[in-house]
Amino acid sequence: MSEQTETDPEVLEFGRWLFAQECQFMLGATSLDNLPDADLPEVAFAGRSNVGKSSLVNALTGRKTLARTSNTPGRTQQLNFFDLAGRLVLVDLPGYGFARVSKSQVAAWTDVMRSYLAGRPTLRRLFLLVDSRHGLKKSDAEMMEMLDAAAVGYQVVLTKADQPTAAALATTRQATEQTLVKHAAAFPAAAVTSALKRTGIPELRAEIAALVKDDPLH
Repeated sequence: MSEQTETDPEVLEFGRWLFAQECQFMLGATSLDNLPDADLPEVAFAGRSNVGKSSLVNALTGRKTLARTSNTPGRTQQLNFFDLAGRLVLVDLPGYGFARVSKSQVAAWTDVMRSYLAGRPTLRRLFLLVDSRHGLKKSDAEMMEMLDAAAVGYQVVLTKADQPTAAALATTRQATEQTLVKHAAAFPAAAVTSALKRTGIPELRAEIAALVKDDPLH
């Protein structure tokens, strides 16, 4: 996390307030034709299937069932848009790296994601979720290359931080950040979260809220 969001009580409080507001599901888009109007700032969440994207969205918003969670890889098969207080749109992107869907379906989702990332003017940042037990995988590296090519600023969020040992978590974080400095569009510091223990959730709320606090779109 940035130094500001760790130490600035005003930003932390704004993040707490923002994510305590009403959050509603807008729509699920399976193609670029049915994307919602780009009239609010957006932040998107991407990651390997089963990395905990839906759990993180639920933890950020304080809801248990806002975003659907599943043990079945590939359940999030569309771009899901959520309106947070009419000030920010959260976008839950399809999971990648799953093995139980056809290659043609994976290719179709990838094309939609690539087009969305490259052409969404209101996208303020993408949060790339990585399982802290495993670190960066080949599919994560491919996603990072896509984001670099699209010039989309992104930050890695290590999820499920309650599961590895403190030493293992520190090693994974260090290795991740050593990779991030080699990517032009990446933020150099990785966030660390646990949806179960709420570790890092207030700081991530503040990080997101800081992006839209003075945004003229909302």
